[in-house]
Amino acid sequence: MSYHNKVKNGCAHHVAAHNSEASKPDMQNIFSEGQRFKPFKHLYPGLFNRRLNRFLIECTLLNRICYAYLPNPGRLRELLLPGSMIYLIKNSTGKYPYTAVAVERSGRPVLLHTHVANQAVKWLLAHNAIPGLEDVTIVRSEVAIDHSRFDFLLEKEGKPFILEVKSCSLFEENIALFPDAVTERGRRHLLELAQKAGQGIAGGVVFLTGWPQARYFLPDYHNDLNFARTLFEIKEDILVKPVAVEWKEDLSLAPCSRELIIPWKLVEREAQDCGSYILILTLTHDTFIETGKLGVQLFRKGYYLYVGSAKKNLNRRISRHLRKRKKFHWHIDYLRDLSDFVSALPVRSHESLECRIAKALEAFAHWEIPGFGSSDCHCRTHLFGMKNDPFENPSFIKLIQYFRIGRLGEQLREHQNNELP
Repeated sequence: MSYHNKVKNGCAHHVAAHNSEASKPDMQNIFSEGQRFKPFKHLYPGLFNRRLNRFLIECTLLNRICYAYLPNPGRLRELLLPGSMIYLIKNSTGKYPYTAVAVERSGRPVLLHTHVANQAVKWLLAHNAIPGLEDVTIVRSEVAIDHSRFDFLLEKEGKPFILEVKSCSLFEENIALFPDAVTERGRRHLLELAQKAGQGIAGGVVFLTGWPQARYFLPDYHNDLNFARTLFEIKEDILVKPVAVEWKEDLSLAPCSRELIIPWKLVEREAQDCGSYILILTLTHDTFIETGKLGVQLFRKGYYLYVGSAKKNLNRRISRHLRKRKKFHWHIDYLRDLSDFVSALPVRSHESLECRIAKALEAFAHWEIPGFGSSDCHCRTHLFGMKNDPFENPSFIKLIQYFRIGRLGEQLREHQNNELP
């Protein structure tokens, strides 16, 4: 039997088994009856110290150091700042005594547990709280299709419907984004959903964000250009539903959910391989370095932030910076040769933001190298030094968030009809 027929038969069997059920109550009625989605009984508030690897963090709980499993492989740089309040639950089994399930930002808990996000979507589906997916029936969770596993198989209007859920923890002001790191798996899910749609099996993706202030959703073309372009290309083939919810202090769902607007014209305009970037390097000791026409310069140990731009082929420009073996051309090539790579942060935009970013870095950098990388503009420099890891500096995180997201939020507020200039 073909997969298509198996899916249809599974849906038909499930629908027949549920014909006698009463119609689903609406979301407001559920809350008025005292029923709510509350995944955790006991929460232990602690303070985040540092991330040891993708799935392990160090926290302070009751004035003692403890270690917690982090069920979220995303970068989470704008959330996991030292001193942030972290929500923990106790583990009855496993290698570590606690699991981190949420972190506080701007006085609100932000869910970190991606599996709980799936449970929340399941609850919302059951209570008709996701626009466009009202009155669906959940056939089963975790369904294997071809080479991938999707979160839900639904029955919608008598037909099978495949649903994938993405937990969105990246946001700023009125915009939520996904992903916060490259996700080839996520892109593959999109392509396979579109392929199944072409074969007559409908599907879609729900982007769930726990930021109730959000009004808009964007695929994060800064972090993953391929994912953003793929979503744009298949947007007419699958259902794309970004939904904002609010988590209360006890990590129960507030009685509201909102569909977010996707300004597709903005995505089409901005999701291009051009823009600016910040290259972050580090030196472990003071070093004298020959820097071409600038001559020999003393570079203190610490972190170095270099601002550059590329009118096209931004990814190729960044890849060149990452290599050490190359013909030296720019000032940064000499520093890169003797330093260790930390990160490269693209800021994709049709606007020229290089000098604005450099100006913003001046406000909190600990030192700068005059004339470095700024021979073709009026800036004092495009290279700044910091004593400590910039990713632990709230001012640096705020800068990245603004140039990647916040400035677009300003434009969207100015153009309520979503037609950006």
